[in-house]
Amino acid sequence: MTQSGSNRRYEFVGYTVADGVAEITLDRPAVLNAFTRPMAKELQGALQDAAGDPAVRAVLLTGAGRAFCAGQDLAEAVPQDAPAPPIEDIVRATYNPTVLAIRSIEKPVIAAVNGVAAGAGANLAFACDIVLASEQATFIQAFAKIGLIPDTGGTFFLPRLVGVHRATAMMMLGEKVTAAEAHAMGLVWRMYPASQLLESAREFTRHLATQPTRAFGLTKRALNASLGNSLEQQLDLEAKLQAEAGASHDFAEGVQAFLQKRPPAFQGR
Repeated sequence: MTQSGSNRRYEFVGYTVADGVAEITLDRPAVLNAFTRPMAKELQGALQDAAGDPAVRAVLLTGAGRAFCAGQDLAEAVPQDAPAPPIEDIVRATYNPTVLAIRSIEKPVIAAVNGVAAGAGANLAFACDIVLASEQATFIQAFAKIGLIPDTGGTFFLPRLVGVHRATAMMMLGEKVTAAEAHAMGLVWRMYPASQLLESAREFTRHLATQPTRAFGLTKRALNASLGNSLEQQLDLEAKLQAEAGASHDFAEGVQAFLQKRPPAFQGR
């Protein structure tokens, strides 16, 4: 168990805060960090902690052991000694709130994919703001292999990231995508040797935690809205959000730093 900055304790999720970064680790390595409803509830709690903690200015999400997340734990979804819970209930309780939590945090959420990201695990990564990956990471839309459709926002995010035809092929064929292939498609921002991923991801996220957090949050709000807005609606939203950004401490600091030819000291407000 890991103690969080808000004194909450988690059994299946690691949570630490340092240098402005909340590091959240899916921590069921014996089953490749496969999701159960208890782990999902803890992840949602950790994301809520990070969202509400002013000391947190960026979030790093990764997995313990050799996997990022293998998706749903089938022992929960298809138990051998009890009636199976409705799949819709699992989706609504486990994945939908988690994706919405990631997208609603007005702070950068970075996925560090250290190994296999399968099914819901892959789509969880794609819901994050930036994806970093080990050169040994793999991504797979595994749903069709057991007769299901992609969930965890996969049918929403993946076509927007790689195009409808490529997303369709990934989902219908269920073929493994290497980190290099994912990088070439634009699913991964940067790749690192496996031994360097975690520290590189921490350094990457610590850097983001020193930047204008408020502007990042407003940028994220605009990007979320852009997925459904018309051009006219988006232009109007940009103007409104720019007014908020222009009233921030960090805008004033950024202008002064530019005029004084020094690095800005952003405070995230």
